Amino acid sequence: MIYLKRVGYNVEHSDGLTIDRPNGSGDYLFILFRSRMELRFDDKPTQFADKNHYIIYGSGSRHDYRDAEKPMIHDWFHFDGERLDRFFEELHLPLDTLLPAPDPFYISRKVQELHVEHIDTGKFRDEIIDSTIRCLLLKLSAIRNRVGSNMQSGKYYGEIVKLRNEIYQTPQIFYSIEELAAKVNLSRSYFQRIYTELFGISVHNDMINNRIQYAMYLLENTTYGIAEIAHLCGYENDVHFMRQFKKKADMTPSQYRSNHHFDIDRV
Repeated sequence: MIYLKRVGYNVEHSDGLTIDRPNGSGDYLFILFRSRMELRFDDKPTQFADKNHYIIYGSGSRHDYRDAEKPMIHDWFHFDGERLDRFFEELHLPLDTLLPAPDPFYISRKVQELHVEHIDTGKFRDEIIDSTIRCLLLKLSAIRNRVGSNMQSGKYYGEIVKLRNEIYQTPQIFYSIEELAAKVNLSRSYFQRIYTELFGISVHNDMINNRIQYAMYLLENTTYGIAEIAHLCGYENDVHFMRQFKKKADMTPSQYRSNHHFDIDRV
């Protein structure tokens, strides 16, 4: 189990902050820097970090960092547990290494959750904390695996993930590629390239798949007519919908409903 020792969410030092622990703190330390920082390492040159970078200090590692602008703002937590070095190796998350945070808002939310749980005394508190820390670290590993060494993709990761969520939540809305690209201030071609690099699918096919998946849900769980489902999934006419559905599902909407429809009368 991973144990939380101390945590700070949205901590601000108006006059700056200097930390120098030659032998570390005796545990692991995760920090998300939300302002520019200067970091020193035993075997590396001094590094300057822009905001929205994070570092995971290993147990016993030197902590030497200070503000490069004021106020200094960061989220952090100290934690410990068994075989954590091996866990980080499995996740390919390097210790004592400054890393960009493509989705800093996600990290801050998780640290905020830890802050809330840390002062709670409810049942399963330790289990919730353990799960929250693991969830954060697994997510960071997944993002690094997806973004890889492509800094340009990583730069836009948070914005494009937010945009993709918007697309998935509104299958009834038709978005042009130009409109989506404008939402993240990118050109049409560059947006499409970054999107495909991040998710392994073109934005056009992703939108179609999302619509078809929603249509399948409606066919399985409602008694709506085909034309109404087509409208709810953003299609201007049911002919286009049926053609695209058959191409993706290898059967017509009516055939799909016949094979998968849930009997509402028996709920």
